[in-house]
Order: sequence, then C-alpha cells, then structure tokens
Amino acid sequence: MPKVAAAVDAAGRGVTNGASVEFAGVTKSFGPVNALDRVDLTVRPGEFLTLLGPSGSGKTTLLTLLAGFDQPSSGEIRIGGKAQTHVPPNRRNQGIVFQSYALFPHMTVHDNLAYPLAARGIRGADRETLIGKALDRVRMSSYGERYPSQLSGGQQQRIALARAIVFNPPLLLMDESLSALDRNLREEMQFELKELHERLNATIVFVTHDQAEAVTMSDRVAVLNRGSLIQLGTPSNLYKEPVNTFVAKFLGEANLIEGVVEAHDRDFVQITTSTGHSLLARSAEKPALGARVVAMVRPEGIECAMTRMGAGGAADQEDVRTLPAIVERVVFMGDSHRYWLRVNDLQLIMKSPCSARNTVLSVGESVSLSIHANDLRIVQD
Repeated sequence: MPKVAAAVDAAGRGVTNGASVEFAGVTKSFGPVNALDRVDLTVRPGEFLTLLGPSGSGKTTLLTLLAGFDQPSSGEIRIGGKAQTHVPPNRRNQGIVFQSYALFPHMTVHDNLAYPLAARGIRGADRETLIGKALDRVRMSSYGERYPSQLSGGQQQRIALARAIVFNPPLLLMDESLSALDRNLREEMQFELKELHERLNATIVFVTHDQAEAVTMSDRVAVLNRGSLIQLGTPSNLYKEPVNTFVAKFLGEANLIEGVVEAHDRDFVQITTSTGHSLLARSAEKPALGARVVAMVRPEGIECAMTRMGAGGAADQEDVRTLPAIVERVVFMGDSHRYWLRVNDLQLIMKSPCSARNTVLSVGESVSLSIHANDLRIVQD
C-alpha cells in the first residue's frame, strides 16, 4: 500500500499535489444494459469536480470504477497519467467518504483515523501529527476519544472526512456524502467542504443528485444522464448556457418556450412563439428559417416591463421583447416572490426579489412581461 502521498512540514501541514483523472472511452455493462456508454472525461489536478445526475444516470458507477471497486467493460482510467483500470482500491492512494460514513463503531475517533495510517506503515510521532492536523482541519480536535455512537450526524460526517484526508491523498472521492444531513447542516457543510478543498489542494470528485450542492462547491460539473456525459462546464456556464432541455430543467428551474425561427438578427435569432408573440434569443448556432426550436429563460430572467424601463440605454431596450400575461399564483419565498403567469396557453414562472422598488403583483392582475435577448437561449430539445 502506498505511504502518505505528501510531505508534512514542521507545523503538521499536508503539502498535497492534486492528481489528474482521465476516463477514456469508459463503458460499463450489466448484461444488455450499458450503465456507462463511452464516457470521456478529464479532471484537472486540484479541481473540485462534481458528477451530477438523476438516479440511474451512471454517476455512482463512474465513481465506483474510479475507486477500483469494479472494472470497466471497456475503456481506460488513468490517475496522475498512470493506467489504473486493473489496480486494486488499496493501491490507488485515494481517500473515500461513503454516504453511510462507514466509521468503525468499536474504535474511537482517534483510532478510526489511525487505521489508514497504520495500513501505510505510519506510526509514532508522525502518525499523531497527521491525526491532529486532520482533526484540526475539520474542527474536531477535541473529539479524539469519543466513539462514533457519541457523535451527531454532522460530527460523524466530519470524522469520516478527516479519516479520508489524514494521509494527505492526492485524490478524494465522495459519494453522496452530505445527503444524510438535515438541510441547514448540509448547507453549512457545503461551505466548509469548499473551504477545506482550497486548503488541501487535492483533487475532489464528488457525486450528488442535488443541484444546489453541485453549484455551491464545484469548480466544474459533469452532468450525466442514462450513462452518457451530457455537458461539462462551470456551474455558471451550465446554468446560463445548457446544451439541451434536460440540463436546463435539471440544473434549476427553466421556462421552455417553443417557437419558429423567423429571422436572424445580429447574434440573435427572432422566433415567433406558439402564442404568436415575437422574441429574440441567443443561439450557439444559426438554425434555419422556419425551423422549430425551444428557447429557455430562467425565472429571474423575466421581469415586469415597468421594472425594466430605464434600466438600460436605447440599444439595450432594442433587445427586449414584451409579453402580456395574467398572474395566476403568487408565493412568498422570503427573499423573493415567485409568480406563475399565463400567456395564452403558455405558463411561465417569474422570480422577483423582495425590494422596495418591486411592487408585489396580485392574482388575476394583467401585466406586461419583458425578456431580454441575452436571457433567452435556444437549446436542443
């Protein structure tokens, strides 16, 4: 088994260099079913990358192959540039945090952390230094003599994380590791984990179906569905520029508007919607005139026309189109109001921040909605 992957300085700080990860044409079949279908994906050294997708998307299977618990049917996995496809888990020098935490119930916190170090032949003062530093990193330095049964769910999660990083691995794998926590603690741990990643400099591959976790913590997100990699990018890129309707709907709320291309206008396309209204939308490609397309706008990309007036110059207003609508439902969300609006047979959702300048709309009220061309994007169906 590999020893500690990083040196320990005089202050006990782990000096870690994150490992790159490459999936090259990875396929995993279970009988006639492909759980993964020719996945090509590169994780950069020191990156926090999240595998995001619904149940059955293949994200956990991909992590299982990376951990070495199973082997791909075809393709290759490389860690740090070296082929790992047939290397057993205990030879891969990576930390793993399971969804169930998998702490040894008969061992104290200290002994749980000592276990992976002993397996690597690390004992004595070096072992104690590494244990102390790992507990400090997760803010659990005074819990060394407790047993897992004496810890809360959040504390157990921190100890499982400390055990995974105690030997300063260049690669850390996390499988739905925050899903068992309540909402407030889960949100707190998201920020703590991101902060810890910045201090560790290790590569983290994180699996989740929770979009908020992916957006909050990740440098990049790989969206999977039905065994295929659909889109890879930064959280902002995926949210603002989804490649298709699946990504648009899976990564946040999305209003999808069907239409027909009527004209090309600079970097935009002009479409006529199913309700007979004209809108301008961004498009990565220029679809043919007469083509049927789907445009996506986020709830916060829709405003009341009176709110947008005066917000920009003449050129800005030129790229705005308006729609008449009826307010069908209003929900107060604390920091915002969410409106369900009807435009003929089309329903739209608008999110409006709570502020003195935004008037609260009423159910049944007639309003004029405005959508800027930069907020409306053509996506694949």
